[in-house]
Amino acid sequence: MTERLDWRLIHEERRSGALQMALDEVAAETVAAGGPATIRTYRWDPDCLTLGYGQDPDTVDWPFCDRTGIDVTRRQTGGGGIYHDGVGDIAYSIVVPAAAVPGQLLDCYHLLCEPILDAFRRLGIAADYVAEEVPELYHPACYLRELHPAHDIVAAGRKIAGNAQYRKRDAVVQHGSLTYSVEADRHLGVFADPPVDLAAFRDRVIGMDELIDADRSTVVEAVEDALTEWARSGHLDPDRRADEGDEPADVTVGSWTDGELERAHELVEIKYTDAEWVRSRPGGRR
Repeated sequence: MTERLDWRLIHEERRSGALQMALDEVAAETVAAGGPATIRTYRWDPDCLTLGYGQDPDTVDWPFCDRTGIDVTRRQTGGGGIYHDGVGDIAYSIVVPAAAVPGQLLDCYHLLCEPILDAFRRLGIAADYVAEEVPELYHPACYLRELHPAHDIVAAGRKIAGNAQYRKRDAVVQHGSLTYSVEADRHLGVFADPPVDLAAFRDRVIGMDELIDADRSTVVEAVEDALTEWARSGHLDPDRRADEGDEPADVTVGSWTDGELERAHELVEIKYTDAEWVRSRPGGRR
């Protein structure tokens, strides 16, 4: 019999971007300490720009973000900035012990993206890794960077999902954004003088609402169902594949503990809303 993880599914919650990033980090601390692995979907309230870990803050149009009520925080993961709106963006995260997944980054990406691709199949969207490299349009924006067959997911030839990953305290966090609908003007407006117009952005990025007739709640349900079925399968590593006759992994509908929420709010204060963390240049942060 292969060893099984205990899993918890946390249904979509509306929280600030800073708190959502803190909760991902807290989930990593929990699983590293022997607690359950976490799968969840989440929603941004208010709209938020997340900067990549090493992104230059001078690439942000700070007055635009202030004027339009867009929060700004910084992710633990690399890459460019991503604008997340409360309707058009459906976010997820998977947090597991590092020992349960492949050590090679690309192999780990492909394993943890399995439920995301399954969610698109459930919705009737033909999404897959981009077949060949697509040139970069604007480096500071995650969705306008070079598309690579190793990790970029597209539908109808346009990017529909972004995924990123980091390791912390013997845990792996993968989080990502699935595009339900696109507000190109705000996606571009958060950046300082991007050399890309709205038409070019729409040619690069597509929303699910352009491909299927499904409301947002239906999409969220499909993502959560795909995450849950994947977790139950026990398919976390080729050496730990479920043998015939093994019991499925246990996935319970869970919630954050009081201690986790307290820790998350602490991280919001000392990191995810801290000016030194969010607004300083790469290499200048503590």
